[in-house]
Amino acid sequence: MNGLRRPRLLPGLTGTPRVLVTAVALTVLALGGTFLLDPFRNFQLATAAAYLCAVAGLTLLIGLSGQLSLGHAALMAAGGYGYALVSNALTDAGVDAVPRFLLAFAGGVVIACLIGLLLGLAAARLRGPYLAGLTLALVIALPAITSVWSALFRGDQGLQTAYNPVPTALERLIALEQWQAWVAIIVASVVVTALVLVRRGSLGLRMRAVRDDETAARLNGVPARRVKVTAFTVSAAAAGAGGALLCFITQSVSPGVYTLAFSLLLVVAAVVGGLGSIGGAAIGSVVIVVLPWALGAGTAALDLPTDLAQRLSGNLSVLVFGALLIIVMLVRPDGLAGLAGAWRRRRGRGAGGAAASSAAGSAAPAAAGSAAAATSAPTDSFASAGPAEADPSRTIPIER
Repeated sequence: MNGLRRPRLLPGLTGTPRVLVTAVALTVLALGGTFLLDPFRNFQLATAAAYLCAVAGLTLLIGLSGQLSLGHAALMAAGGYGYALVSNALTDAGVDAVPRFLLAFAGGVVIACLIGLLLGLAAARLRGPYLAGLTLALVIALPAITSVWSALFRGDQGLQTAYNPVPTALERLIALEQWQAWVAIIVASVVVTALVLVRRGSLGLRMRAVRDDETAARLNGVPARRVKVTAFTVSAAAAGAGGALLCFITQSVSPGVYTLAFSLLLVVAAVVGGLGSIGGAAIGSVVIVVLPWALGAGTAALDLPTDLAQRLSGNLSVLVFGALLIIVMLVRPDGLAGLAGAWRRRRGRGAGGAAASSAAGSAAPAAAGSAAAATSAPTDSFASAGPAEADPSRTIPIER
């Protein structure tokens, strides 16, 4: 036996069909789970789904293409402002309900894509701290931009959007927060599934090639500059979708939400969850939503003095996130998502040792009764598994 393979669900499906079926199953499961949550938990779930879009795009950008961005909050803001502007224009034109949401959402994603394309063109000529500094300057300049064009963006006050009620067909079944959670789950599912397909496809392989050795990738015919620009644009589209979704949930957008601290928090979520892992992005998104709430609830339960509580309210979460980031980097550099992989490897080694011991113990009886053993069918499902599936993406697509 050359190795052990863990059993797979739906073994007949591979590649893109398997990804799509898995995405649909997880989406249905998440939608059904909203019935078990109260309105506040559904609001937290919707917020985490909006963050997931941005964090998943960021982990794809950093983990696969090796480009560091510290300004993804600005790209989320672009999606949020784009959604608000288009939504308000459609409201004035008499368009409402689902058509207004779809058109406004598309407008936010397109605006974020255009900004991401411009950043990607600059990123193709920059690397390391220079690229990080460029994206950092963008998020720092966001309040000034909204102040200069205050007639359009309303300055620090931000923009308000029209109320998005629950559709008439569902208003007796679910509450507003649950409806928002449904929309957020469906949008996040579409965004994350698209990113998974990108990661598994030829573009994902080119990103890895450029990340590992850009010179070698160029020598093998990989258009490194185009790959970098595409990676930044795709990541910006995901961040714009998250910003538009967050504006839909909160019905407002303002520069005070998309600060430098929030932008760094998105990076922390990607690193803590696991760079390059879409599942790690989901873990990181949940952490940055739940942990501040848990810390606030904990400090409120301790009945601390008012001065101390005010000092901790804005600084304790930053301290805990910093400590968590240091601990994860020291103990599990591949993020929290790496725990599942480590557990599977340990389980595989344990099963391999048990199989080896069983084979050694049955060697003598098998030699004595070789004729009977030859006609017996294998009973171990792992042993009867076929060879590993061939991965067609092992060859880097070359463009001349």
